[in-house]
Amino acid sequence: TQTITIVDTTGPELFVPPSYEADCTQELFLFDALASDNCSNAEIIVEESYDYTCNNSYVLTRTFTATDDCGNQTVGTQEITVSDTTAPEFTFVPADYTAECSDEHPMDDASATDNCGEVSISVEEVTTPGACAGDYTITRTFTATDDCGNATTATQTITIVDTTAPVLTIPADYTAECSDEHPMDDASATDNCGEVSISVEEVTTPGACAGDYTITRTFTATDDCGNATTATQTITIVDTTAPEFTFVPADYTIECDQEL
Repeated sequence: TQTITIVDTTGPELFVPPSYEADCTQELFLFDALASDNCSNAEIIVEESYDYTCNNSYVLTRTFTATDDCGNQTVGTQEITVSDTTAPEFTFVPADYTAECSDEHPMDDASATDNCGEVSISVEEVTTPGACAGDYTITRTFTATDDCGNATTATQTITIVDTTAPVLTIPADYTAECSDEHPMDDASATDNCGEVSISVEEVTTPGACAGDYTITRTFTATDDCGNATTATQTITIVDTTAPEFTFVPADYTIECDQEL
């Protein structure tokens, strides 16, 4: 008796698609593997697993297993590395502008898009003082960040100025007798953005006589930024009252030969 035992212990020969890298925006090509066996047909199954570093960056591992009729197996692996390296792009950034300190200061939002996913936008505001209380600069730095940490920044500069002078209210002009009271009332002022200081300068101009003269009061209201408003009050002092006798000798009659 001769016994010839035929065995199949050789696994199939497996041809796996090559590994490759792709951007998250690219279409992935999932090619099939090929297999051949020395004695029979080979069946191929594939299993896929994902290893994420972020929402749009990951490694796709495709494990191919080729099995022949006798259960011999050959395993091969393909890795597809998908990455997101592109930062978002701003679709709108508020324009720089200059505004008066008392005006509205709109703080509009920015917007952005990303090539592969969602975008979050943060804003940081830094206020830089100027030369006075009503002058300053607001720098707004917008940062657009995608799910994988890629970021883009943009800046808006808002320049606030104070060019408006205070509104000054002064006492009315008047004319008074030199013997009357001469009120020296104060002026008042308001400003659109800050505090106001008021100074007054008085100049006396002599008239035609001692009781006639003019007082010119010049008020100046100045805000923190040096904007100033000036107004003048004129006080006219007159002497229109005749003197009054305090003593008049009495009438009398004497003889013509008497001494006066």
